[in-house]
Amino acid sequence: MQQPDEPPIEIDLSRPSAARVYDYFLGGAHNFEIDRQLADQIAAMTPNLPATMRAGREFLRRAVRVLLDAGIDQFLDIGSGIPTVGNVHEVAQAANPKARVVYVDIDPVAVAHSRELLAGNELTGVIHADLRDPERILAEARTLQLLDFDRPLGILLAGVVHFVPDADRPADILAALRAAAAPGSHLVISHSTFEDQPQEMLDAQRLSARTSTEITLRSRAEITAFFGDWTILEPGVVHMELWRPDSPSDMAADAQRFGAFGAVARHDRTAG
Repeated sequence: MQQPDEPPIEIDLSRPSAARVYDYFLGGAHNFEIDRQLADQIAAMTPNLPATMRAGREFLRRAVRVLLDAGIDQFLDIGSGIPTVGNVHEVAQAANPKARVVYVDIDPVAVAHSRELLAGNELTGVIHADLRDPERILAEARTLQLLDFDRPLGILLAGVVHFVPDADRPADILAALRAAAAPGSHLVISHSTFEDQPQEMLDAQRLSARTSTEITLRSRAEITAFFGDWTILEPGVVHMELWRPDSPSDMAADAQRFGAFGAVARHDRTAG
């Protein structure tokens, strides 16, 4: 696995990390006391939050399987977080051993652990970069020589765009990523929302302001706009648990409790 040349990763332990808090909720071991304190504070306000984290992971797993069924065999996973069970390369390579995956994350701990976990897997790569710098992500992904941007690509943005504030022009970032993808490519997004949410959930999500990556809650319409003119697959932009569940029994009546929408779109030849 080749990695771009870059300076040694510096880990800031003075503030909690969103990636490490997420890892803690998923039962991972790559977190610190400052992360656990914030996680416990959030969980005290919203006891179902660990289930929300798992719902996001399950949505991503289902979406990757749909992309595999569509013939996608290469994935750019931006905001991938710290390696936990059910990562994209595990799902993809179980179905297609030749599937290629490039992970991208801004958190140095997530990047360091990803590189350690993936050492020896020649079909994966890891980039330390910020979603707000799509040109760097695309350039470094090309440097790795794992992804062929002339072929259909799966661009995965699971639980990451809500960390980009409106001032940083997330729509322009998404447009740059879409523009780099060949026809037949797919875009996966899950994103936190204020719609259908009780006040205690909104209060807990606002605690993200204490991390270096504050969450911006957005409406269904705003999230839908991130797909541009790509074709949004059925069932559309819906609460994550309602997006193509494995069985009808997986569709809870209160799926909105997870506080996030999920959707997948396809780049048809007439789309941009």
